[in-house]
Amino acid sequence: MKDGFIKVACATPKVKVADPVYNAEKIIEIIKETGANGASLLVFSELTISGYTCGDLFLQQPLLAECKNQLLKIAKETKDENMLVIVGCPLVVKNKLYNCAVVINCGRILGIVPKTHLPNYSEFYELRHFASGKDLDDMIWQGLGDEPVPICTNQLFTCAEIPELVVACEVCEDLWVPLPPSTYHAMAGATVICNPSASVETTTKENYRRNLVANQSARLLAAYLYANAGEGESTQDVVYSGHHLICENGSVLAEAKRFTNEIIYADIDVQRLAAERRKMTSFPGEQIGDYAEIEFSLNITDTKLSRTFPKAPFVPDRQEERDKRCHEILTIQAMGLKKRLEHTNCKHAVVGISGGLDSTLAVLVTARAFDMLEIPRENLICVTMPCFGTTDRTYQNAVSLIRELGATLKEVNIEKAVRQHFSDIGHDEENHDVTYENSQARERTQILMDMANQCNGMVIGTGDMSELALGWATYNGDHMSMYAVNCSVPKTLVRYLVLYYAETVENQKLSDVLMDVLDTPVSPELLPPVDGVISQKTEDLVGPYELHDFFLYYMMRFGFPKEKLYRMAKQTFEGVYEEDVITKWLDKFYWRFFSQQFKRSCLPDGPKVGSVAVSPRGDLRMPSDASPSAWL
Repeated sequence: MKDGFIKVACATPKVKVADPVYNAEKIIEIIKETGANGASLLVFSELTISGYTCGDLFLQQPLLAECKNQLLKIAKETKDENMLVIVGCPLVVKNKLYNCAVVINCGRILGIVPKTHLPNYSEFYELRHFASGKDLDDMIWQGLGDEPVPICTNQLFTCAEIPELVVACEVCEDLWVPLPPSTYHAMAGATVICNPSASVETTTKENYRRNLVANQSARLLAAYLYANAGEGESTQDVVYSGHHLICENGSVLAEAKRFTNEIIYADIDVQRLAAERRKMTSFPGEQIGDYAEIEFSLNITDTKLSRTFPKAPFVPDRQEERDKRCHEILTIQAMGLKKRLEHTNCKHAVVGISGGLDSTLAVLVTARAFDMLEIPRENLICVTMPCFGTTDRTYQNAVSLIRELGATLKEVNIEKAVRQHFSDIGHDEENHDVTYENSQARERTQILMDMANQCNGMVIGTGDMSELALGWATYNGDHMSMYAVNCSVPKTLVRYLVLYYAETVENQKLSDVLMDVLDTPVSPELLPPVDGVISQKTEDLVGPYELHDFFLYYMMRFGFPKEKLYRMAKQTFEGVYEEDVITKWLDKFYWRFFSQQFKRSCLPDGPKVGSVAVSPRGDLRMPSDASPSAWL
């Protein structure tokens, strides 16, 4: 339960219809089993203690009395379980029968939430037996346990130890109406919605149910636990499948195999949900109606996570989805540049081409924008500017790439100019320090800008978002351009965009060049090569980009603290990086991210393509002088 992760479960026993004693025994067994497996929140199906399909037996006193007795027994016999349990039970209040979700914690019945919307169509006839809970607000019933128990629809169950864990309930049909009670619960502060349900199984209903639960969790920025009735219910006219679902903000975290009465588990992240709500200022925070707030307690335990995190959160795992994402991003990049070229009536563009991934992507995007505007590709001027660190491999790839694209290639060797600059400022060429490196980068930028002036063109930036996050750019060197097409594309995604282009382009020679670019180590090529091979590898200096992109995504997207990022990275990259290596680069990430904000504060324009971006005019309004102490 540390770091906002809560292990939750949904279950239904193989009930015996109208046999509360038997059902209670099975419920207690499941509570203890899920507790032993680390669950802190467990939701059972609708009317679990009696079974949902009792029909007119719900009007019989013996059934109702035994349900109440067994409810008390369940609470008593699970008092040592460190969890919150929601179980379905029919209960009588002031001579009316209600279909209820009962909330239990450590032997106490905390509250009773009656069903609001009672279906009375097709196979359902709940109005024959039950009253709606909408008229029970503000009532207190003392008929259970030693303490007064609130019975109303508006209840929030808040965890004393984990303030982001706020639980609310609605029952089955309540979700299927135009304005579900869970909407109000979430607005009042609930981050987790629990739904004991008895949804019959008919053909095609599975997909509808899944979409309904997932979409409600997305709309509410909440976790949604849906526990459905299953085998054991009467099949006199219908069948129940036990189709449980655990969703979080639109994603299905766990789903039961139908017709098996399977217990499902998932680790929900209430800190992530709270972060989403803080960020989304349009999410309503007002409370509509009075709510009873009931506090419960959980012992904080270090439960092993079953939840997994993608190594590359910016890149979809499945190739079909990844290809679709790549096509979409390339289009967004090209459309952004297209508008800028149109607005400035610009017919030429200048790109510095190195034979590396970033400049390759920038050239591909620019060519695409030119095609959209029907500007001849020869107006795309690609400039290779070899110097001390340029290798033959990257040079040849740059030349071949431009030739196959049909763009114009120009070469300006900058060695003489840089040496003159060293002489002018009194710098020893044998001193391969930051001055030695940055002088080359700034000389290249000057050439690009001046060549753009010559053709009344625009310099297209090549730097990616990962470099900007780390400040891995020469200030007023490769840091600067007139439009930066890659500025919100992380390094781990750049590779797949180029790969997608290589795999879909019809020109085989172009594809071969792109594949060799992909196989080339990432390097700024500012230091002399050794025996013709790249001597300066970026990831040896700033760390693995797959780690930095992992840190960047979860810090920027959800504001996660260092301990949580470390825990997630340790699990995700187990067997890839040692723990001390992760710690080293996590500290380096924070230090660089905070110290290099001044470079991001004056970024050129460029298109946002995903949910994380570092533009000072968009997603990151951050002071350049902020201290990283609280993060470190």
